[in-house]
Amino acid sequence: MNIKPLTPDSSPQASFGAQLRTQRQALKMSQDQLATRTGYSPGHISSVETGRKPPTLRFARQVDRTFETGSKFANLFMDVRTSSLLQGFGKYLAEEAKSLELRMFEIGIIPGLLQTPEYATALTTAAVNRGSITEDQAAERLRVLAERQKLLARQPAPQLYAILDESCIRRTVGGRKIMAAQLDRLVEIAALPHMTLQIAPFSMGEARSLNLPVYLPVLPDRSVAAYSEAAQQGWFERDPAEVQPLLTAYHHLQVEALPQAPSVALIGKVREEIQ
Repeated sequence: MNIKPLTPDSSPQASFGAQLRTQRQALKMSQDQLATRTGYSPGHISSVETGRKPPTLRFARQVDRTFETGSKFANLFMDVRTSSLLQGFGKYLAEEAKSLELRMFEIGIIPGLLQTPEYATALTTAAVNRGSITEDQAAERLRVLAERQKLLARQPAPQLYAILDESCIRRTVGGRKIMAAQLDRLVEIAALPHMTLQIAPFSMGEARSLNLPVYLPVLPDRSVAAYSEAAQQGWFERDPAEVQPLLTAYHHLQVEALPQAPSVALIGKVREEIQ
């Protein structure tokens, strides 16, 4: 039998297909058998496994029921659906939406949850101009972001903690007018009763305990998950052994960063400087 080799690292769609094949083979199930149990054709199964055809949410849920894998493949589908974003982010989004608390740390840009539409548009437009994403993918990113930001108005509201490296407020995005409005937005958000906003100043130097963006949602069962990312890869983690070091580093960062009042004052100072 000619079995096509898979390249799971090439895209979320390819990763879904590779994990589908791996799980099926681990259960000693043929494509024909999986097709019969899910209601799809063997050709469809083959196309999804080799990345030629994207999965649907219905397909992913059927696979989970057949394999008895909980929501594993439904979560993997989220990565495919949000394929203009980094791999791993789709799984994170599903947890962020139901989080009771959320701790976030960003470097260089304002966290997505706190961005104005104009600031977000400036970032995606720049990515399109560089050829990093298509216009359709840019539109998808903005749609996902608008959906995420509903978290700020959710009732009951989650407790939010945001630590921004000073570079986030110093880096002008979209020009002076857009950046000034973005800084005004940060000050408004800081006044929300469920929001704590801190700046990690440049003067912290090596005391800054995190060097990559990190998001730590507290889930309804009180467990803590983690999402972190580099330039080309995101990682979503539920294993407490992997999450705990990031949570500890975040707590160290909270202690070393400016308290909220001085942080808001610094944002106001930068706001004045860009006028």
